[in-house]
Amino acid sequence: MKKKDNNDKRGFFEKLASKVAVATGSTPAIIIAFTCIVLWAISGPFFHYSETWQLVINTGTTIITFLMVFLIQKSQNKESMAVQLKLDELVAAHEFASNRLVDVENMSEEELKVIQKYYSHLKFDTKKDESLHESHSIDEADKMNQLKKDREEVIKKDVKDKKTTKR
Repeated sequence: MKKKDNNDKRGFFEKLASKVAVATGSTPAIIIAFTCIVLWAISGPFFHYSETWQLVINTGTTIITFLMVFLIQKSQNKESMAVQLKLDELVAAHEFASNRLVDVENMSEEELKVIQKYYSHLKFDTKKDESLHESHSIDEADKMNQLKKDREEVIKKDVKDKKTTKR
């Protein structure tokens, strides 16, 4: 049995939206759009700059703009969700990170301001205490690495002890 690719799980509209977003953001798309505008402008004298001539470009650009707004929003929503999930994973995986920040995008503006104020104070205190070079020194990185190794050994020992007690 053939295994399905992850992209096959996406619906028709999602595939179409992704392809159109990539295509419309490409250099050839910009060149085509620019060429259309130049050709339209050049054709003005042939149509005596009539209302129909103006209506063609106005209608075309209005329709394209209307559709592109939704396409761009869909693409932006997907990208934003993907980035947010990656950040959530990093926050959740980091031993010293606050898990309260995992769902920060769903907090009210007032709650976000409280958290921002906390980090502003933290930033101010850090600047008072140390320079940038001291706060991110090689010694600090070595200490953090050793701390992680020590914790890993404790966890391995705990797992080994649990396996031994189960027998």
